[in-house]
Amino acid sequence: MAPTDVHAQLPAGGSMRLRSVGLSGIRKPLTVQRGGRTHVLAVTFQVAVDLPADRKGSDLSRNAEILAEIVDETVTRPVASLENACSSIASELLQRHAYASEASVRASAEYFLRQGISEAKRSFEEYTLLAEAHATRTGSRVAVRRAVGAEAVGMTACPCAMETCRERLTAEFPLLADERLKGLPMITHNQRNRTSLVFELDGAAEVEAEEIIAAIEAAQSSPTFAILKRGDEAEVVVNAHRRPRFVEDVLRELLAGLPGRFPAVADSVAVRASTVSEESIHKYNVEASHRTTLAELRHPAAR
Repeated sequence: MAPTDVHAQLPAGGSMRLRSVGLSGIRKPLTVQRGGRTHVLAVTFQVAVDLPADRKGSDLSRNAEILAEIVDETVTRPVASLENACSSIASELLQRHAYASEASVRASAEYFLRQGISEAKRSFEEYTLLAEAHATRTGSRVAVRRAVGAEAVGMTACPCAMETCRERLTAEFPLLADERLKGLPMITHNQRNRTSLVFELDGAAEVEAEEIIAAIEAAQSSPTFAILKRGDEAEVVVNAHRRPRFVEDVLRELLAGLPGRFPAVADSVAVRASTVSEESIHKYNVEASHRTTLAELRHPAAR
């Protein structure tokens, strides 16, 4: 005798369609083969589908089964990218949940790049890869939208405190007023900065995660590194103080540089950027975010 399908019963708390019901915090190893290299990523997934008003619950075990099947298969058949894996999972979610019309997948993965203050000090630095897929069903047609991005941790030096310190120290040490010292980096407070950038892709468009990471680090006051000797620390600090940035500056620098860095990405592609400075002298953080398109970035007068 088949057990009663409680999930398919009418809800007791009133009829209401729920936009998203699913699982989060599922960690899986995913094998990606790209650019002649094979990467095994430790990925954390969040998967969900919508739930009609006439169903009490979603069949959550199907979500875990889909993740296991698709991700486990990459051991022998690697995927081309994290976002492509998300797309396959989103499509399969709608196949297994016949009552659903929307499915979403979000993934984040640890990623290591060999970087350093110099060639001799290069080591594997940690970044975060981000990917999303959203599938919608209209009749018999399923459409999937993908997104790919990354997060990098660097540092910022506050330009406001820098100028205030310059004025105060010039009053104390008048020689600082010499015009030849105007470009001298001045003391200020520093922040650990976390910035992310996500491209909402059209069709078969592709964007390389390592290029996204490079764009983020170029917008911060300075990258940060695991291996730094005393002289290297001085170089990082001086470089950061030569490029003082608010979070607003980081965000604008990042977005303004995208057309030049990604000339092949279509105008219709949207980008989302966010940046957080973990403040050193305040008991709060400062953040900024923005969403726009490559068309708006390439033709700002049209906005």
